[in-house]
Amino acid sequence: MELRVRALESLLVEKGYVDPPALDVLIETYEKQVGPRNGAAVVARAWSDPAFMQALRDDATAAIASMGFTGRQGEHMVAVENTPDTHNMVVCTLCSCYPWPVLGLPPAWYKSPAYRSRAVIEPRSVLGEFGVTLSGETAIRVWDSTAEVRYLVVPRRPEGTEGMDEADLACLVTRDSMVGTGLALTPEEARARGLLA
Repeated sequence: MELRVRALESLLVEKGYVDPPALDVLIETYEKQVGPRNGAAVVARAWSDPAFMQALRDDATAAIASMGFTGRQGEHMVAVENTPDTHNMVVCTLCSCYPWPVLGLPPAWYKSPAYRSRAVIEPRSVLGEFGVTLSGETAIRVWDSTAEVRYLVVPRRPEGTEGMDEADLACLVTRDSMVGTGLALTPEEARARGLLA
């Protein structure tokens, strides 16, 4: 796949359709500036600040924009919260609508036909394949992202995180937890991954 991408890029550059420095800036923007760490900052603020959490519930687009995260594919945001009774999961059944300003570029699995169909039909099985096991009493709600509405899952805050600041809390939030195919990390899991001191 990597060789194919390089061959395609070379051909596009040779024909003058792509400017390599512009492409590098675009890729760096979505990998480093726009990406899951933006969404993690939003979730950490929601966990820490009840007023911000309420603003996120009322108008997620405006609340997220108040943190400086705006742009293409980030319009019309809706935040959905995981609770002890309900686990939320996001899919785009038609294509791959995804909130780039808070999650970066969509992973390959999100765009795959298998995920797009199975997440709706058998969400519990799909979650199991991602390593998420929920109790039988926990309802799973699947949200279909579209060009008009994109979703951000606010995962449940892990226990034992009282007193942690927003920067440390953000280290517990993964891209998958904001799509609903994962859970937020515990502090111990984050330390084991080198994300938390």
